Amino acid sequence: MAWSTPMGPVFEREHGVTEADWLATLKGAVADHPLRLRAGEAEVDIGGSGHLLLRWQVLPPRSIALMRMPRLQVAYRFSGLDAGQQAAFLRYFDLFMQRGGG
Repeated sequence: MAWSTPMGPVFEREHGVTEADWLATLKGAVADHPLRLRAGEAEVDIGGSGHLLLRWQVLPPRSIALMRMPRLQVAYRFSGLDAGQQAAFLRYFDLFMQRGGG
C-alpha cells in the first residue's frame, strides 16, 4: 500500500517493519537526496531548500493469533516544499518502502 497523496507537511505513519529493516531500506528510498542519520531520526535534503525530518520509535509488535508483526511509528515533517514536490518525493519513497506482494 502506498500513500503518495500529500497529507500536509507534518503527519505520522505506522510501518510494519523492524528498525533494522527501516534503516537498511531508507537510503534507497530517498534516492540521490542527501541523507543524515542520527539515533531515531534522519534528515533528508530535497532540492535546493526542501527538507524532510523523519523521527521514529519502535512500538510493541502487533499480535494476530500466533503471528507477531514488528511496528515502527514514524513522524514526517516536510519544510520548504509545496504539495506537488512533497507528493513527488512520497510517490518514490512509498513505492521503494512497499513490502510484500501486490
